[in-house]
Amino acid sequence: QLQLVESGGGLVQPGGSLRLSCAASGFTLDYYAIGWFRQAPGKERERVSCISNGGGSTNYADSVKGRFTISRDNAKNTVYLQMNSLKPEDTAIYYCAAPVGAPSVKTTTCRAEFGSWGQGTQVTVAS
Repeated sequence: QLQLVESGGGLVQPGGSLRLSCAASGFTLDYYAIGWFRQAPGKERERVSCISNGGGSTNYADSVKGRFTISRDNAKNTVYLQMNSLKPEDTAIYYCAAPVGAPSVKTTTCRAEFGSWGQGTQVTVAS
């Protein structure tokens, strides 16, 4: 059974950094793009970043470009989101997600529709 588990969230001051991890079990990440999403209180979930299966293609929301970096280590079956220069508006629950249909359907690019969600990790940026 596919499972994604996020970790690494916490409370950080503005300007600080956190690294989120998304560990997969029940399937190997090699054939799947993975996305990071976030949802702030009272707001819709938004896509933050995505990485293709081999890591050669990434994209970012305009709000995090230049501050966040997505990466993956397929040997560890884990995807990371390095978040630097954090702002209070980055406060949200962060989720990673696999493409719809995973693990049966292998979707390698960030054009995927994402639908297999982890439980989320809270990130709070406050002084």
